[in-house]
Amino acid sequence: MARPTALLLVVGLTEPLLAAAPRMSALGKARRVTPCLPAVTCPVQATMLTGLSPEDHGIVANGWYDRELCEILFWKQSNRLVQGEKVWEVARRRDPAVTCANLFWWFNMYSSVDVSVTPRPIYKADGTKRPDIYTYPPGLRDELQRELGQFPLHAFWGPLAGLASSRWIARAARRVYERYRPTLSLVYLPHLDYALQRTGDLQPALSEIDTVVGELSAFYASQGVRVLLVSEYGIEPVQRSVPLNLLLRRSGWLTVRNELGHELLDAGASRAFAVCDHQVAQVYVRDGVNEVRARLEQTEGVERVQSGGSNPRSGELVVVAAPGYWFSYRYWEEERRAPDFARTVEIHRKPGFDPLELHFEPALRFPRLTLARKMLARKLGLRNLLDVVALDESLVRGSHGRPPAPAYAPVLITPEGGPPLEARGVFQVLLDSLFPA
Repeated sequence: MARPTALLLVVGLTEPLLAAAPRMSALGKARRVTPCLPAVTCPVQATMLTGLSPEDHGIVANGWYDRELCEILFWKQSNRLVQGEKVWEVARRRDPAVTCANLFWWFNMYSSVDVSVTPRPIYKADGTKRPDIYTYPPGLRDELQRELGQFPLHAFWGPLAGLASSRWIARAARRVYERYRPTLSLVYLPHLDYALQRTGDLQPALSEIDTVVGELSAFYASQGVRVLLVSEYGIEPVQRSVPLNLLLRRSGWLTVRNELGHELLDAGASRAFAVCDHQVAQVYVRDGVNEVRARLEQTEGVERVQSGGSNPRSGELVVVAAPGYWFSYRYWEEERRAPDFARTVEIHRKPGFDPLELHFEPALRFPRLTLARKMLARKLGLRNLLDVVALDESLVRGSHGRPPAPAYAPVLITPEGGPPLEARGVFQVLLDSLFPA
């Protein structure tokens, strides 16, 4: 019979931070984790849950270019995108009674888990977006939101991101366990990530997430569930951005399309463009790869350029930022030509990850009031843009994705501890916890 286990994922946690996090420290001994490349959300989570490298499980980044559709796809949610056997599937072969609940780890739709809860906004035909979740079983969606309130999507990502989303997820994890008693619980708690990317100021975020973890782990312990804790990556300080796509445009390789005075990156018409993802970028090159590589290698803020992997989702080149730098997706020369979605939270439409979505435009005197007025206008049936996001890249203070220095390495906390391990080793740690020798 498998031993009940919960794996809590506290984004951005590193060993030095544990000194100020007594509840998380009390869970056991920390082991340093070497994340995969890129050390960003989707590849690392898929690596932990399959024991495979990104090249093998296919999640090469948080988003990638589909060469047949000629579209850049970001933050897709189907679990069928992840190639390879997942840890709960392996566990079921040992014991068919094993069940798994996944709360907010990515690629959580249409999964083989027994219970899933994940963010899934409602996209209305009038262009509005309403907070919601996807669950399996389907009825769990209404049950959780009836008891806990509507999932606070605004607190999960965007300039209002904060503690409320992690607190909601932790409470949902408790309700799911009380009802379904899963053998394996996977719980994602992102709160610390926001503070580290925004300002690098840990307080009060570290204390707040420590309290949430302490309460949830105490609950699991009272139910006889063994609690493990892991982080995907650590976040290191950054001072400057590198707009790779603007560089490629100035070199004549990237093409834009003008739409009503705004410029859109035209991937299908471009000879080369970058899908930027924090401190790593997949660069897709139609021709002239050696020429593109040589130009990128000469760019300040680029530590190295390497050939892309064998997975068809990979770019021809992979670019890694130097310490203190991150890659922005920006490709426009003039701010007035930026696409209309640039100042909004639009994770699916932007051709790269945008950490500026965590920041209000500094020129707004009362940003929260401005946002509230725009949202009220939408509720009254008036169409408008929630264009409150900053474009000043110097606001970003923390990033990740490159191989981290030891001080910024993620950790795995288990009762017995152990030597450092690679991210894919978490897969075996979970199996060993479910099936102790």
